Amino acid sequence: MRINKFLSSLGIASRRAIDKYIEEGRIKVNGVIASTGIDVTEEDEIYIDKKKIETNRIEEKVYFMLNKPLEVLSASSDDRGRKTVVDLIKTDKRIFPIGRLDYMTSGLILLTNDGELFNRLVHPKSEIYKKYYIKVFGEVKKEEIEELKKGVLLEDGKTLPAKVSGIKYDKNKTSMYISIREGRNRQIRRMIEKFGYKVLMLRREKIGELSLGDLKEGKYRELTREEIEYLYSV
Repeated sequence: MRINKFLSSLGIASRRAIDKYIEEGRIKVNGVIASTGIDVTEEDEIYIDKKKIETNRIEEKVYFMLNKPLEVLSASSDDRGRKTVVDLIKTDKRIFPIGRLDYMTSGLILLTNDGELFNRLVHPKSEIYKKYYIKVFGEVKKEEIEELKKGVLLEDGKTLPAKVSGIKYDKNKTSMYISIREGRNRQIRRMIEKFGYKVLMLRREKIGELSLGDLKEGKYRELTREEIEYLYSV
């Protein structure tokens, strides 16, 4: 099995993270620095950062929903010592976030040690929508709302059509819900800023049919079996 898929299946990290470890020369297989795409088996000796990996283990899979606060990094660790989403969850498993939320964006984020589910949900062909609540300074025009729905031309290409609902205007501020199924860096902020508006608040409310509900900011819970099955179904 390809090394990134193999280590991901053990709950070490996502395939993308494993590929990065390989590029950084942090993984050795049978005493030799690993190269991208090599095949490995349970019989191989694999070390990450000089720590031996138990290749024959089957780790219990865990799945969490977190209501991420502001100023928390969507990562497993940070070399600058900033608090990460992993720091907020008590578990002895090596979990990692599925996708990202900006440092100054709050809301729903999923964490797991299930590399297969991670790859399904972050795959470019994934059709799962993420719903955000946004508040901006200024009154967003109707024609700009229509452009959001059709796709906004950004520096890295035109976005896919977004769903827009719940538009409200109050004292020179606009609030609304925007749903997208892409995962570009800071995408919603860039879409709004393209029209010259300042984002005052951004919170992710839903991933597909999974909703924050009454989960308070900074708190987390385990996903139900039905929720896990739903995520695999999409």
